[in-house]
Amino acid sequence: MAAATKQPQPDTPALDPELLSILVCPLSHGPLIQKGNKLICLQSKKAYRIEDGIPIMLVEEATDVPESELLDLKQRETSGPSKDQYPAE
Repeated sequence: MAAATKQPQPDTPALDPELLSILVCPLSHGPLIQKGNKLICLQSKKAYRIEDGIPIMLVEEATDVPESELLDLKQRETSGPSKDQYPAE
C-alpha cells in the first residue's frame, strides 16, 4: 500500500501580518507575498509552502514559480491594495 501524500490546503488562512513582516526568503533575503498556501518571493522566484499554518522555509523544498504567476503578482504589487484586502468596517 502506498503512503498517502499530504494535499495542500487551498483555503489556508492568512499568516499573522507581524510574522509575515519579519519572514524573508532564505535564498535572496527578499520579502514574501502570501498566495493561498504558499509564500512567494519575487526576487528568487521561489515558493515556500505553508503546512498546518507553519511556513516551510527550506530552500531545498521550495518550488519554482512560473513566470506567468510572477507577472500577475508583480502587477498586483504595483497596483496597490484592492478593496477586498481592506474591507470597510
